[in-house]
Amino acid sequence: MRGAHPERAVEQILTSNGVVRSGERILIACSGGPDSVALVAALHAVSKRMALHLRIGHVNHGVRASAWQDECVVLRIAATYDLPVDVIALPRGSRNEQRLREARYAGLVDAALRHNCAVIATAHHAQDQSETVLLALLRGSGPSGLAGMPARRALREGLDLARPLLSVPSDVLLEYCHARALPLAADPTNADTGLRRNAVRQALEALRPLFPGLDGAVARAAELVRDERKTSDRAGLRRRVRERLASQGELRDIDFTHVEAAVRALEGGRTGTFHMKPGLLLKIEQGFIAGIKRE
Repeated sequence: MRGAHPERAVEQILTSNGVVRSGERILIACSGGPDSVALVAALHAVSKRMALHLRIGHVNHGVRASAWQDECVVLRIAATYDLPVDVIALPRGSRNEQRLREARYAGLVDAALRHNCAVIATAHHAQDQSETVLLALLRGSGPSGLAGMPARRALREGLDLARPLLSVPSDVLLEYCHARALPLAADPTNADTGLRRNAVRQALEALRPLFPGLDGAVARAAELVRDERKTSDRAGLRRRVRERLASQGELRDIDFTHVEAAVRALEGGRTGTFHMKPGLLLKIEQGFIAGIKRE
């Protein structure tokens, strides 16, 4: 995903992951920060080929003196891409994170319905997913919390919430903005470790140099939990592979990516021999597990 042209990778994800669908009317939630500015720019870049109808929704919470600066950035982005924009001002009062979140989504839903949008798109990214799963774990949440944020879900009949950038790291989105010289707003509350999400964010930042694949691993774990909760066909195939390996005492040290390669072969009815770990191969014939081979 990294390289000389980050915009190509980000835009390719939007056109290939199926979270945003051709022909949809989309309200893009934009705070003015790098993640949501990148989402606006990338969706605009693919809007013609996907026949998308876009507008921007900006929520002014009214809890920071610099909120007007965020609004100015959003208006500049809207003018740059010639997109209509709704500025939603929340009543001053509560600073409770949950209440502000509920009020923010209520304002976005109202704007989306007024303009016949079928989707509200937000710029949640890979690090956001890790923070969400870890916060759920620390709360002692059950499977619903550990499943993390789905890429798309219904908010109400006829209106979905889409998170098309969940697999994208935040630094790639920042690089995307810099590559296009886009204006950005900075949220000073991100440095407030009195807020639980910010404290978790700082802890994860300290861990990433030691665990470079941290966000990908958390995302895979969340995907596994979601599939298990849905009792999906893919979850059943994963169980078959793991149970077959376990029956031979070979489940230990099996990497997720090797199991997934075998699962995709089973889904596709393919034949082949799949590496599970050093010295161990799984044989698949026409979509069925044929045996285990040791080298």
